[in-house]
Amino acid sequence: MKDDQITLRLPRELTRAIARRARQSGVPRSQVVREAIVQYLAAAVPGQTPENVWERLAPLVGSVALDHAAAERDALARRIRAHNWRG
Repeated sequence: MKDDQITLRLPRELTRAIARRARQSGVPRSQVVREAIVQYLAAAVPGQTPENVWERLAPLVGSVALDHAAAERDALARRIRAHNWRG
């Protein structure tokens, strides 16, 4: 499964701000843009904020034990891990 790609024009100052944030976070610029869009779209849903999402998911955190060896053998799991800059 391939990700879709879009092209857009941004003001120079916005591009520089994205690049600064990427350097500070140690992630690619595209990751900064993706996260900003996800956060913007989540906020567009009435009552849905990143904090609300976390509150709803918090009881589930740690409730599933992972077989790390099996995850490393799974191509999709490896791809998700490669794109997850937090872990």
